[in-house]
Amino acid sequence: MGKKRSTSSSASKQQYSSTTTASDDSKPQKTNELSAKNNKETDVKTEEKKVEVKKLQDRKPRNEGNDSRKNFKIFGFFIALLLSIGIWSYQDGVKNIVSAVVSATLGHNRFEALTRYLSSGINDDADSERKQTFDRGAVPGDSAADPNTKGTATTESSKPVYGKKTITNQLDNKIRSELDKADAALEKGRVQEASDLYEALVAKYPNSPRAVFGKANALNKMAEEKQSNALLEESISNFQKVLSLPDLPKALAILAGKACADRQSFRGWGGRAVKTMKQLIERYPDELLLRNDLGVKYLMIGRVDEARQVFLKVLDTDPANGFAMVHLGFILKTSDKKYQEAIPYLKQGIESNMPGVIDGRFFFHLGDALFRTGQHNESNEIYKLGAEKGVFPSFWQRSLYNVDGLTARPWWTKSQSGNSKFLTKLEQNWEIIRDEGLINLDEKRGVFELENEDLREEGDWRQFTLYSQGRKNDRNCKKAPKTCALLEGFTEAVNCKRGQIKYSVMQPGVHVWPHCGPTNCRIRSHLGLVIPDGARIRIANETRTWKLGEFIVFDDSFEHEVWHDGTSLRLVFIIDMWHPELTSLQKQTLAPI
Repeated sequence: MGKKRSTSSSASKQQYSSTTTASDDSKPQKTNELSAKNNKETDVKTEEKKVEVKKLQDRKPRNEGNDSRKNFKIFGFFIALLLSIGIWSYQDGVKNIVSAVVSATLGHNRFEALTRYLSSGINDDADSERKQTFDRGAVPGDSAADPNTKGTATTESSKPVYGKKTITNQLDNKIRSELDKADAALEKGRVQEASDLYEALVAKYPNSPRAVFGKANALNKMAEEKQSNALLEESISNFQKVLSLPDLPKALAILAGKACADRQSFRGWGGRAVKTMKQLIERYPDELLLRNDLGVKYLMIGRVDEARQVFLKVLDTDPANGFAMVHLGFILKTSDKKYQEAIPYLKQGIESNMPGVIDGRFFFHLGDALFRTGQHNESNEIYKLGAEKGVFPSFWQRSLYNVDGLTARPWWTKSQSGNSKFLTKLEQNWEIIRDEGLINLDEKRGVFELENEDLREEGDWRQFTLYSQGRKNDRNCKKAPKTCALLEGFTEAVNCKRGQIKYSVMQPGVHVWPHCGPTNCRIRSHLGLVIPDGARIRIANETRTWKLGEFIVFDDSFEHEVWHDGTSLRLVFIIDMWHPELTSLQKQTLAPI
């Protein structure tokens, strides 16, 4: 049976501050599973694979030792590692998530940890993006490549240097005042004015790389404002055009190529994004940051083997490349389930402090791998460090998709949730809800699905979902019509795009690893339906149990863990509700999870 996380004073005295995860005890989302290898692989491919494994073994980071676990059960590779964690596009004027893999096949830990490749940061209300050296246009050691640089820089000899010199060719240098004027308008949010200025420049100087690049950026801004796929696609087309222009400065080529690939991924064109990055690497084969970006693009479309090869090649050239290390560790942990082997890659990658490695995904998976291998104190240290670095709200609250300023507490009351009226109504009808749940437990009905988020250490845990991401499952509601009728009008629950409504049944012997939900935007409630002795749940550092016909209410973005040491099944009804402090606009615009 898994060990409960220590909450003693000794843990609080540890040097670092930590926190992790993006998992929900009930959230079927994207998986990182790769499909199993074809048994008919050729002998050549088999030998190549052996060579790859040997290279991994030979490249173990320092201090790894020989304590790698053996005889791991082969779960198979994740079908779509980072794919469909949320490829954004604009459609019918509303931002929607396009999922390329059926959410029921996906593990929540991986989904949440991975979905951040497509989001702009840890906070939903922040517009920061994951940065690498090239993200703002700079080449290594060159601060002048940022297109937003204003005025002039000064060299050691005190000679003024044009701030955008590295992205400006001879033609653009002649018209740089006009280009700077358009850039300034765009930077100040005057998008239409900037667009008009760029259009005029492109009409007059069609081979001006900066004019075409500026036009592409303006179109992208307009696509965001109008939520238009047509404008987004026009933006992508212009980024591609930049790459075809003569006398294109390297720094601008990298800027345009990366922007093009990012927008293609945003649009859902993952394969095209990979192609764009490959073309960029053909131009600049020695730029390892571009290869790292290619690896990420492969992950985003579920091509984990190709991603693995990219990161291995980067480490062949630069063994201390932290970005490649955390991603290879990520693959080892989530796809291969090789926790012990993943730990040194994740740890040393984070310690490198390279751009892109101080990320909640990697802190989560390192902490989780340490905990699952019995290194509980070390796990706590990583979680503390994550909180100290700001990748999690706190040590206990380790969600990744958050809105700032919301009240945070592990345990809530019905009144505090703002939904006491509806919760009381359901409590008054708990036997109806229980009876429909028990009827559907019949295996012949096949509606209860095995938990597939890699949260169980052991035991049988199944769920029967009625609502997910604010959408009603009509097929399942027909099998529990009285329960679904009771839910009508409970808008804070049935319209909660970041939650679910479902039955959860656990057989004796279940232990659920410590984990956290993905977001602080919801409050979770459990209605006790069948509650034997020996079943209990811990939220942060307080453990409680369920009571028949009553709700317990908590914030599942805080670490929680479940045990069922009883002798008969435990059945509860789970309802997620919007956090009561979210505005109507936030509820409308937040992305589904």
